[in-house]
Amino acid sequence: MKKNGWILFLFIVLGLLAGALVARWLQEVPGLTFLTRTMPINWSPAADLAVVSYNLHFSANFSLLSIIGAAIAIWLYRKM
Repeated sequence: MKKNGWILFLFIVLGLLAGALVARWLQEVPGLTFLTRTMPINWSPAADLAVVSYNLHFSANFSLLSIIGAAIAIWLYRKM
């Protein structure tokens, strides 16, 4: 299979989603809160020019399990 950037991006997104899903499943386990605690990241670029104005908002919540899932996805991509 030919490796390209889109396949790597897909692997990383799927790894992040899988990690987030596992974090949600393990959220009720009291001893694993360090793995399931999320850190929100927000980015809101905005501009109000004389003719055009825009406002974009991007928000993401990452947990340690999400990052581990992305790392496993990159490892699997490299093994292909």
